[in-house]
Amino acid sequence: MSRGDRAIAYRAGPAGPATAGLLSAFCAGGGQLLNRQYAKGALFMAAYAVALIVGAPRIGRALEGLITLGDTPTRIVDGALVRGDHSIFLLINGLLALFAGAALLLLHALNVTDAYRHRAALIAGGGPFPGTRRYGDAAAAQALPKLGRPAPVHRRSRDGRTALLLLAPALLFVLFVSVVPMLFNVLIAFTNYASPNHIPDRSLVSWTGLQTFSRLLSDRAWTSTFGGIFAWNVVWAVLSTLVAYFGGLAVALLIEHRKVRFKKLWRTAFVLPWAFPSFIAILVFRVLFNGALGPVNGLLERAGLPAVPWLSDPTVAKLTVLLVHFWMSMPFLMALLAGILTTIPRDLYEAAEVDGAGGASKFRRITMPHVLIATSPILIMQFASNFNNFNLIYLLTDGGPPNPDYYFAGSTDILLSWIYKMTLEQNQFNMASAVSIVMFVVVALVSVLNYSRTHSFREKD
Repeated sequence: MSRGDRAIAYRAGPAGPATAGLLSAFCAGGGQLLNRQYAKGALFMAAYAVALIVGAPRIGRALEGLITLGDTPTRIVDGALVRGDHSIFLLINGLLALFAGAALLLLHALNVTDAYRHRAALIAGGGPFPGTRRYGDAAAAQALPKLGRPAPVHRRSRDGRTALLLLAPALLFVLFVSVVPMLFNVLIAFTNYASPNHIPDRSLVSWTGLQTFSRLLSDRAWTSTFGGIFAWNVVWAVLSTLVAYFGGLAVALLIEHRKVRFKKLWRTAFVLPWAFPSFIAILVFRVLFNGALGPVNGLLERAGLPAVPWLSDPTVAKLTVLLVHFWMSMPFLMALLAGILTTIPRDLYEAAEVDGAGGASKFRRITMPHVLIATSPILIMQFASNFNNFNLIYLLTDGGPPNPDYYFAGSTDILLSWIYKMTLEQNQFNMASAVSIVMFVVVALVSVLNYSRTHSFREKD
């Protein structure tokens, strides 16, 4: 019997790819053993044995804790403290158990597909004939044109597995650093985890469904606070982005004007604030704009002018925040836009002058289109960054001045600083989590919708 005939007989036998897949589905490693991959089959069997004996009971208990979040609170019995269930620890353990269970399911799927595909490759290549280390020869491949795979398919498969193994540590790191905390934050919003009645371990936490979101959107006090802070957050993000952007563009245009001399000196002078550490600059401005002891008000009083409530009046405090942000952000945008202005062809301006276009027309029809095409993604990133600009708000005003109509927030608080106060100062974890989810949805939608309309996104291959 020729080798091609043996390949056909090998395929026609009862042990086809489906058989190998079913063997691995019911007994991990069974399909690999059928394919004479003894080391791999033993490795799959050992991994599943350890998972079933050691991991399965722990995963089951952790998932049960995730569902109940504990049954026994900490209590005092006969004068002794008896520790009970800690709902948050149970929630974290259950979340990790979900990921462990998903990893086991993924491993099982890889086990089945590996057995199926390897069996199909063996059949297509004529089987693992004794004394050879390849899947077949040309005669076997020609005998099975429908399933015919080239001989080096195993090499490509091995390269793919190597790439997956190299990426696995990075994937695990991303899961534990980013995805797990994010899911934990989302789950907290569906519990009653808040002070004073539901703080572990002296009391238990329970699932409440959408009750937290309902309170946020229906309770008058919470709705007023959320609506006021959200409106100011949007205004702050838009104004801070546009003021810094167009301010930087104006300075860049002035420096690049042909009549301006010592351009390098002016660029260096304007970019110095950007090189200054931001948190130190914010603290310096907080001292400068102090209402009672600040040197700015001291100079105004010496000049016979009234003192300005820079940080104590709600409206003036918001303007002060915008002013400080402009001082800190304008140099970066100025340097960026100055570089972009130098790339615009001078022939366009000369042609516009020949056609009788003025300065305003050249700016509107030549300068701004080129600048916006190059910087629209950066503009969107600046908006998202300013929307979550916690450092400036917290270090400069601490969210103040106080607003008696707000829950745990001041007049200049943005959503992120409000979340910080609810979490670390007031222990309102469920409400802080709900607000963070709303904030994430808003920022993500605005960023995605605007970025998808930019020229750089439309031109992407």
